[in-house]
Amino acid sequence: MTAPGASLSRYAGLLGAVLLAVAGYLGGALPDAPFGATPASIWRAPDGPATLTCWLVGTVLLVGAWWSLRGGAPSTRWAYVTAGLWALPLLVAPPLGSRDVYSYACQGWTYAHGVDPYTVGVAAAGCPWVDTVAPIWRDTPTPYGPVFVLLAALAVGLGGGLTGTIVALRVIAVAGLLLAAFCLPPLARAAGIPPRRAAWLALAGPLVGVHLVAGAHNDAVMLGLLLCGLLVVVRRPGRLAALLLAGVLLGLAVTVKATAVVVVPFAVLAGVHGRYTVRALLRAGGWLVGGSLVALMVTSAVSGLGFGWVGGLTHSGDSEQWTSPPTAVGFVVDYAGALVGRDPQAVPVVRAVALVLLVGVLVVLWWRAWRTLRGLNDDRLRVARVEAARPQVHWAVWPWVAGAWAGRPRAAGLARPWVALRGAALALVATVVLSPVFHPWYATWPLALLALAASRTTWFVLPAAAAAFLALPDGTNLARFTKAPGALAMTALLVLLFALRRRPSPGPTRRS
Repeated sequence: MTAPGASLSRYAGLLGAVLLAVAGYLGGALPDAPFGATPASIWRAPDGPATLTCWLVGTVLLVGAWWSLRGGAPSTRWAYVTAGLWALPLLVAPPLGSRDVYSYACQGWTYAHGVDPYTVGVAAAGCPWVDTVAPIWRDTPTPYGPVFVLLAALAVGLGGGLTGTIVALRVIAVAGLLLAAFCLPPLARAAGIPPRRAAWLALAGPLVGVHLVAGAHNDAVMLGLLLCGLLVVVRRPGRLAALLLAGVLLGLAVTVKATAVVVVPFAVLAGVHGRYTVRALLRAGGWLVGGSLVALMVTSAVSGLGFGWVGGLTHSGDSEQWTSPPTAVGFVVDYAGALVGRDPQAVPVVRAVALVLLVGVLVVLWWRAWRTLRGLNDDRLRVARVEAARPQVHWAVWPWVAGAWAGRPRAAGLARPWVALRGAALALVATVVLSPVFHPWYATWPLALLALAASRTTWFVLPAAAAAFLALPDGTNLARFTKAPGALAMTALLVLLFALRRRPSPGPTRRS
């Protein structure tokens, strides 16, 4: 029997999803919606007050309902049913939160009509729907891999017109979410995490419904392939066929969105069977990385596009917003320079430094995971205690990350996949935090894996909940209108977190 509080959360969230869908019909990212809208201009539109009221109230209800059960839904089935109920209104709503789906449609049209989307923008290619694409992306090559370009072209072929193409792209995104939903429970059980909690955190969040379902972002496809590859390697570690298949799936995820590549080294750790030795690591890594390279080469060859998509990745940072911590710090340095009559142009410099730091963080995360797993080599131990670093460790992106590394007694069989998944989750956290640009749906990447590996939830659920308020239904990004205060606030937050990290931690507590 479901607790009354859980039922209240279910129907409060459903009401929130319905209000968001209504906001979408009143003022969502419709094809003919004007560009350059501001919150004030949206409010002055005929349906503006109703649009913004439905959007705000709906977001509050959906976020509050998700937050209230962050410790876990009553059951896994209950979590799936509730997430499905919340997704239904958004499934039939217009695109919400961004206009990226129109870019996907034009990129698919470009490829389907024999033009290389990695060399020209959709405007130069002559896409008939170019007026629906955000101006900043009309003249830039696509940054997505060949698998997603093929899927977008398939959507164009199946859909025919713009509306049909958008519907087909949404079906593809939902298919990615369904694949992720299939993989979550066995991955959670393998890592010793309650599946009811993992399913709830990964699938019922407001970012999933608004941006992956209604917005049809290709992140859904990437996550589905990513979790499927991890499931294969976790369920069949050491098996050559499984390692090869897992590598192929992870490679396909990379050819949707390159971000998935940071997970591959941790998948290699999960693929080691038996004792953790350098020889076993090289064996597992050779087969898994080989599978990924096969996927990359085959899809690049089949599409006829080669590796031109790698160059398109450089345009992903064309948008400068304070929601990216490195960009926010760069803004503040520029503001400080302006006060003394100088123009430091610090944003590209700080972004470059952050990317170098990201490489270092990823290496340290992998090395720590490897050292932890090497400590589990004594198979005579029935129970292994996976000790974690405390908040003062130098690689921590946020002090709260220590919650994900908190030591806990685990059976040795559970510790292995948990350590690998935990490392992959923190690698995605670092990637999101240190990347040149951040959009709300980027938070779904680490969220899916943290749901499988984190011991504590507040430290990552809170930022994901806050990100749900960053966009308006027509795709207007509120960060555009809060550049200076947002940059100052983000920089102050980073300074505060660094100061908290530097505080000495209490000594170990003696247990009787």
